[in-house]
Amino acid sequence: MASDGKVAIITGAGSGIGKATALAFLDDGYQVAFAGRRKDALDSAIAEANVDASRAIAVPTDVSDPAAVKTLFSKTRESFGRVDVLFNNAGINAPGVPLEELTVDQWKSVVDINLTGMFLCIQEAFRTMKDQGPMGGRIINNGSISAHAPRPNSAPYTATKHGVTGLTKSASLDGRKYDIACSQIDIGNAMTELAARMAKGVPQADGSIKPEAMMDVREVASSVVYMANMPAGTNVQFMTIMATKMPFVGRG
Repeated sequence: MASDGKVAIITGAGSGIGKATALAFLDDGYQVAFAGRRKDALDSAIAEANVDASRAIAVPTDVSDPAAVKTLFSKTRESFGRVDVLFNNAGINAPGVPLEELTVDQWKSVVDINLTGMFLCIQEAFRTMKDQGPMGGRIINNGSISAHAPRPNSAPYTATKHGVTGLTKSASLDGRKYDIACSQIDIGNAMTELAARMAKGVPQADGSIKPEAMMDVREVASSVVYMANMPAGTNVQFMTIMATKMPFVGRG
């Protein structure tokens, strides 16, 4: 599928996986809406791309706010005419404290961003994609290795990522009549500013702290672009990408 002229929205695009993926979409010829909570980070990410200014916009967005999500999609349509791809990437974690010490507010903040925010973006993508011509598009949700196996002290994050899998399956089914494909990418340890600490040591299931293998975040970005560029009749329903030696498969 030719990507030139296609339009993508990337949430959480100011840093990490979102930023790397937004830049990869620009490299592939897309017009891209960079969405995130900090405008300065979005502007900085776009500046790194060194592309024609008409191909990228920064839209400050709190995905847990329905009005902000509506604004994100309306500004994207105003700038580029349509939305072909949504990479639902924005997410946060709670402090790694014992489950019984987690506050209700900490729990709710993760659910609001990781699950409700993803739902709101999917909902607005459906509204946009079913009404545009030609109808349809593709939604790619950022799951996580935690959608399959938790780390210690990660109840809110892990629970929401399991919820993301349910959203992905439901959206994939409900989107068929609108030619909307929905898929999920479950990502292991990618080398970003936030995750760099993992190379030094991460809590293991047995309570020990051990370094873990990492992968280049650009490999994640290229995988999302690959999924986005599938022909309309083909969908990568689920993809897991991780460092080859990451201790995911096995017993701990």
